[in-house]
Amino acid sequence: MRRLIFVFAVLGLLIAACSRAGEDDPAKIIQPPNSKAAVFSGGCFWCIQPPFDEAKGVLATYVGYTGGTTQNPTYEDVETGETGHRESIVVFYDPAKTSYGEMLNIFWRNINPTQADGQFYDTGSQYTTAIYYANDEEKREALASKDALQKSGKFNAPIATQILPLGKFWPAEEHHQKYSKKDPAHYEEYHIGSGRNAYFQETWGGK
Repeated sequence: MRRLIFVFAVLGLLIAACSRAGEDDPAKIIQPPNSKAAVFSGGCFWCIQPPFDEAKGVLATYVGYTGGTTQNPTYEDVETGETGHRESIVVFYDPAKTSYGEMLNIFWRNINPTQADGQFYDTGSQYTTAIYYANDEEKREALASKDALQKSGKFNAPIATQILPLGKFWPAEEHHQKYSKKDPAHYEEYHIGSGRNAYFQETWGGK
């Protein structure tokens, strides 16, 4: 009985985890001076933000939505999977302390690049992975990194992550920004329950 109760509790947590919509206004994006931006989609944006926040040379991050055509999308809009948007993150970094290549490395190590239908427990087009390039140099680096990962022999399946031109990035509601710090217990339960933690341990030897 206890085991059944635990299973149902975990399932309930997972269903609610990335389905909780913020009821507040979108965050205001402020780009730090002399910084460059990198934009990625890595599944549930709660989980992709902490690795970048902890990285050397990263000055600021904001989660949001990109890839679609709907203007001013809300979480409820994107959650339907019908707007064309993906949950995403914009990373502002100091090019004197780090590089776009390092941002790509962090991204690859915090997703399952072979999953085509979403990320871990979260499935649907809004959770699929992508790298968005703002210029030809970023496009070349992104394509080269994807090719190198495919040839590394670490993965048996094809790399499913798309490399796409950057469009409009819409910031998510303030509730979703830095969620791992706003509700660390819930975040950690989700990170483990979704399968991310186990996958990273097996693939890279860490989170």
